[in-house]
Amino acid sequence: MGLYQAFFNKDYMQAAASLGIGMAFDPFDPEQKWNDRPTWQKAILIIHLALVVAMFVFSIGLIDK
Repeated sequence: MGLYQAFFNKDYMQAAASLGIGMAFDPFDPEQKWNDRPTWQKAILIIHLALVVAMFVFSIGLIDK
């Protein structure tokens, strides 16, 4: 949903919100501690977070113009 909003609607703030809500629904075992997770799971979550932050910062930059 967030990628659709970013690429087709060009609504980056809404895209950041949608992707951020997706972070609340961890697809992996939420009972598992961060240090016990495999590296690939950590990478997916960190990339997802980086994408949310990038969309938010990009949206703020567009508003600033």
